[in-house]
Amino acid sequence: MSDSVDQARTLRDEDAFDIAKVDAFLKQHIEDLHGTPTVRQFPGGASNLTYLLSYRDRELVLRRPPKGAKAKSAHDMLREAHIMSALKPHYAYVPAILATCDDESIIGQHFYVMERLRGIILRSDFPADLQLPPNDVRTLCTSFVDRLIELHKVDTSSPDLQSIGRGEGYIGRQVGGWSERWHQALTEGTDACEDVLAWLAQKQPARDTAACVIHNDFRFDNVVLDPEQPLRITGVLDWELATIGDPLMDLGSSLAYWVQADDEATFQAFRRQPSNAPGMLTRREIIDYYGERTGWSVDNFDFYEVFGLFRLMVIIQQIYRRFVLGQTTNPQFAGFGHAARYMGSRCRHIIARSVL
Repeated sequence: MSDSVDQARTLRDEDAFDIAKVDAFLKQHIEDLHGTPTVRQFPGGASNLTYLLSYRDRELVLRRPPKGAKAKSAHDMLREAHIMSALKPHYAYVPAILATCDDESIIGQHFYVMERLRGIILRSDFPADLQLPPNDVRTLCTSFVDRLIELHKVDTSSPDLQSIGRGEGYIGRQVGGWSERWHQALTEGTDACEDVLAWLAQKQPARDTAACVIHNDFRFDNVVLDPEQPLRITGVLDWELATIGDPLMDLGSSLAYWVQADDEATFQAFRRQPSNAPGMLTRREIIDYYGERTGWSVDNFDFYEVFGLFRLMVIIQQIYRRFVLGQTTNPQFAGFGHAARYMGSRCRHIIARSVL
């Protein structure tokens, strides 16, 4: 057993809210809450913010948007809660939604509260008390990919899932939508990367691979491991970007974060999960494994890989713009402008060697 259950930290002043109002709201909607909760904040939170509310005999998790200007379609808490509720009967790894709030007088924004899934969340490296041999790491890595495949194989014909996304034409909408977000997020001195945008527009596949439930942020720091059996995944978190769409777009977005052992030092600095540990599959091995397990062709994956990196570049630049405008003071965002430029260079490297 590992003692490395994910722990919340001290609440950042800029992310605080009126706990008395939240407490009163929750006690109207959730039974058997006793006392006044303590509030702590989970690490991460570059996009939506996540808090641990600890009552006398129960722990809850609250999710809310960051303060400041927000991208047009991001940070929709009620949509995220709806997706999770709709998907829960079909995909056991989704946490249960306990309450949603559309009354902005409580904390100034919409929010939702879900059950806490206690477990290990892997971040940059394995915890000191969870040092796995390479064979176990490989087992965990293939289980990680299998959970993504399992999500992509969920039957989307049920009415509750039909409501979460449009499906057909997903690739074209994504290329156009993220290009627009990129232009909106530009700050002074940013490389506009028009060559990357043009390549994506020209090389996008003529049709989608399939119409599946996709997560759009599938990383090890968004999955929960059983502390008793750490090779077993018990939960998947952060569903804000989930929709119905092309599964290879989801895989490409996931691999944008996959820093493997032989990547250059600059990319190693971006690592948010132990994807470079001995035993982890390489990006190419993951792509091939995924293709073998799903039966979908992965022969021309360059487009999906470039799109995943471009999408990550936009997300980084959006956060950096908030920092430049003073809408967040979190010092970790100060270098995000350089990070966005580096992602652009990785896009160009793949484009230069691509045969598409």
